[in-house]
Amino acid sequence: MMGIPVISQGQQTIDITSIKVDELSDDQLEELLSRANDLGLSTAEFLQMAQLRGMPEVEVEKLRKRFQELDGSGASRRSSNASRRDPRQQMDLNEITRGLIQPQESLSEEGTNQIFGSNLFYQKNRRLSFEPSLNQATPKNYILGPGDVVYVDIYGQSEQYYEATVNPDGFVLLDNIGPISVSGKTIEEASGIIKNRVAEYYPSLSGSNPSTFLQVTLGNVRTIKVHILGEVRLPGTFTLSAFSTVFNALYAAGGPNENGTMREIKVMRDNEQIASVDLYNLLINGQANLDIQLEDQDVILVSPFISRVKIKGEVKRPLTFEINPEDTFEDLLDYAGGFTDLAFQDRVAISRVTGNQRSVSDVYKNQFGMFILKGGDEITVGKVLDRFSNRVQIKGAVYREGTFALSEGLTLGKLIENADGLRGDAYTEQASILRTKADLSSELIQVNLDQILAGTTQDIVLQREDVIRISSIYDIQNERYVQVLGEVKRPGVYPYSESMTVEDLLISAGGLQESANPNDIEIARRVEDVELGALSTIIPVQVNPNLAPSENSKIILPFDQVIVRKRASFTMQKLVSVEGQVNSPGIFSIESASERISDLVNRAGGLNRFAYAKGATLIRRTEFFNTESEQLRRQRNLESLRLQLLADPTNSEAQEELLQRLFKDLPKGVADSANQWVQTKKESLDQIASETPGFAVKIKETEAVAIDLEEILKNPGSENDLLLEEGDVLSVPKLLQTIRMRGDVVYPTTLRYQSGKSLKYYINRAGGFERRANRKQTYVVYANGAVKRTTGFLGIRKYPMIEPGAEVIVPTKGPKIPLRLGDVVGVTTGLATLALVLSQINWNQP
Repeated sequence: MMGIPVISQGQQTIDITSIKVDELSDDQLEELLSRANDLGLSTAEFLQMAQLRGMPEVEVEKLRKRFQELDGSGASRRSSNASRRDPRQQMDLNEITRGLIQPQESLSEEGTNQIFGSNLFYQKNRRLSFEPSLNQATPKNYILGPGDVVYVDIYGQSEQYYEATVNPDGFVLLDNIGPISVSGKTIEEASGIIKNRVAEYYPSLSGSNPSTFLQVTLGNVRTIKVHILGEVRLPGTFTLSAFSTVFNALYAAGGPNENGTMREIKVMRDNEQIASVDLYNLLINGQANLDIQLEDQDVILVSPFISRVKIKGEVKRPLTFEINPEDTFEDLLDYAGGFTDLAFQDRVAISRVTGNQRSVSDVYKNQFGMFILKGGDEITVGKVLDRFSNRVQIKGAVYREGTFALSEGLTLGKLIENADGLRGDAYTEQASILRTKADLSSELIQVNLDQILAGTTQDIVLQREDVIRISSIYDIQNERYVQVLGEVKRPGVYPYSESMTVEDLLISAGGLQESANPNDIEIARRVEDVELGALSTIIPVQVNPNLAPSENSKIILPFDQVIVRKRASFTMQKLVSVEGQVNSPGIFSIESASERISDLVNRAGGLNRFAYAKGATLIRRTEFFNTESEQLRRQRNLESLRLQLLADPTNSEAQEELLQRLFKDLPKGVADSANQWVQTKKESLDQIASETPGFAVKIKETEAVAIDLEEILKNPGSENDLLLEEGDVLSVPKLLQTIRMRGDVVYPTTLRYQSGKSLKYYINRAGGFERRANRKQTYVVYANGAVKRTTGFLGIRKYPMIEPGAEVIVPTKGPKIPLRLGDVVGVTTGLATLALVLSQINWNQP
């Protein structure tokens, strides 16, 4: 069964066109009509709204007949139960007018944004509702009318509750009491009438000392029809709450349009004007005139505007305003919110229409309250001049640079005193005064500050807009610095100080690295008298390892470069590792520069019984490996130490002090010249690859070196027994028992190794060669990384030997390019031409 249709309740809205009248019961129709009444709609208005929203005419007619049948069962709804009351329903003005008038969203703001107050009732980005509040107490002067719901409470010795609606004839019908006429009465008057009538049935209500009391309150508010005409955005007749004021009605109509007045909006009742509303009282003074209560069939008339003037410039509301005939410029200034902080307030310029042209009038400050404005006036409020009448400035080597007031007789010496004096680095032999002349050109005056401050030269009297510049001695010379390079903790550039020694600079750089040679330090100094080919002077220096000063400590000069070299005997530990089938695999430190692979195997306990020596491989770093420098390795080790100390909450005082030093001494980043060289080489190879077609470079950080471990262990120290390098990894696999087939064979797979079998045997086991296989280029990659290819002589091919763990790779010949007909014709024609030429030559020979 179809549920009760909801017209509009809160934020929920259901399409009224979905109602099927024949499927509705009488109870559902009563509920539907009740909800329409809650929204202030009569039966006729509800039917009209339904038809406007697209309800079929047949269904509307059915609905009208069903409503008429329901009306025959009773003229009004009554209740004698003293139960809870529903709160007053807030009228939704958008819901009332939806489908009947043009929505505000479709209105245009063009031409109204510059008119003061035009956006009061409508804005696209922010909507003001101006809907009446139904949470207020019922006004004593509220006039009752048809549609109002009246609550009658009887309490005290007797208790009773009545709820009744004022019918179209102006009566309320109370159960067992009868009709009482209240239409056109105020709540206060209706309360007396109802009390006198009810007292006939409750005698205790009357008398000088009653024991029963009666209270009349207003329930749901009726709706009224208000006609809004004239210069409004949406003129027409509107259904509003009886609580509505002029502002509520103007909001429903979108407010005055571009030509509408805001100063004299008329409220007409029974063909007479009962009020005139000035919206400027609300906008300027906050006075809303809410005591003007609208009644049914009231007319609100918005006439064309009276007169308008425009004000621009330095006022807080530079807009167009509507004025009354007696308004002065002082009134307009009040409308415009007053002058801005930067306004020139002594005079304003007013452009006025006089006859067939405009004229300009100057209105001075003492005339603001007397100058009567006329329609069409345009007022311009100027801005104060962007200039100073008494400003001087001082810049440079003083303690307080900035702007100062030019007092009478202010001199350069007094201004320096006002600026808290000269800084120690001030260049006092010369200062400059930039002076502005009357024609706005400038001149530069040079002065000697030493003489002025000593009193040997007359002080200079300053003028308006003088700018004094006192340079620092460092402004006229290069900034001095020294540089330290090499084996120090923080190499770089440091500020120079007089009497600085090499030891002082090294301490500033964090001290020497553990690899530094304190006896091999150089100072590279700039050459003063440049000779042909001379670039710098080299001064050898020796320092104490603890950087304690000595009698021979060298004083460094500005721009010196101190270079600390590494000890030739210093090296850090270098590690290699052994993996696989040895008795003691793991990481080993290289003991000496002459240590070889055989020595490493011996230190690892030799090969075990599962080792396959022929398949052993040495993995070695290439020049592209990102090798840590000694400085980076030290930084990483110190970082590990710091993290370990941080993880222990029970550090001793010495450990906490070490932790603080680590936080202080760890560098943020260290440049690695080796890595820079690797990056440069990578870029060079990339450039060669981009410029050479078919040339591709695949850069690897490590690669396998083919070794013969069996031969190495038989002949230690031979040329096959390679010297170890840092990062080497010796991998010794188990005895391998498979052969891997790859490339252009019928079925690439992995086969079991069989001793003594040739390569062709394994090719056949993989299904043989493919049709496009390049048999002559077949090659074998052995387990140790060595590679052998097929060789041939006079058509006889010699295939490589197969060993356990080998990988057979058969390359392809590549795609076959078919010979086109044009190519055949071209070749044939060329050969025929060549044969003809040769035959002609033979014919011409004697």
